[in-house]
Amino acid sequence: MLPVLLEASGISQLGINLPGLVAQLINFGILLVLFTWVFRKFVFPMMDERRRKIEEGLKASEDAKSRLSEAEQEVGVEMAKARQEAQALIAQAQQTSARMAEEGRQQARVEAEQILERARGEIQLERDNAISELRREFADLTITAAEKVIRRSLDRTAQHDLIEQVLAEAPRPGDGASNN
Repeated sequence: MLPVLLEASGISQLGINLPGLVAQLINFGILLVLFTWVFRKFVFPMMDERRRKIEEGLKASEDAKSRLSEAEQEVGVEMAKARQEAQALIAQAQQTSARMAEEGRQQARVEAEQILERARGEIQLERDNAISELRREFADLTITAAEKVIRRSLDRTAQHDLIEQVLAEAPRPGDGASNN
């Protein structure tokens, strides 16, 4: 017993109360078991739930990023389609414009040819009228000249008929006969 007393006296000399130490170790063990039970029962599930929510939030964020990326790609595809459609519409409008311009040019050519034909017809009519007028004047001059030469007056209608007959028998310009 002596060594136990010596040991007891040695521990007590250090200022440690052995029964108090044992009581504190038992209290620590009880608190450790109690806190372990409380943490396992309440805190750890709450922390697991919190971690699960955070993981779900991160997963939702990644899903949102992937959906955003897909949406951006879809928008890019739609924009490309819209650009192609716009370019097709522009090309079609340019073709329509070119066709309308060509039709306008053709219509202008046709109208110009019609105007030219009318002008030619009017010129031919004026020429024919001028030739007729010239024949009448020539007939009058011929009658006047013949009156002066003969010094007598012929019947005007008879003279006119005679001149018309001579002119009708005379070669006309453009008939291939020469009139020198």
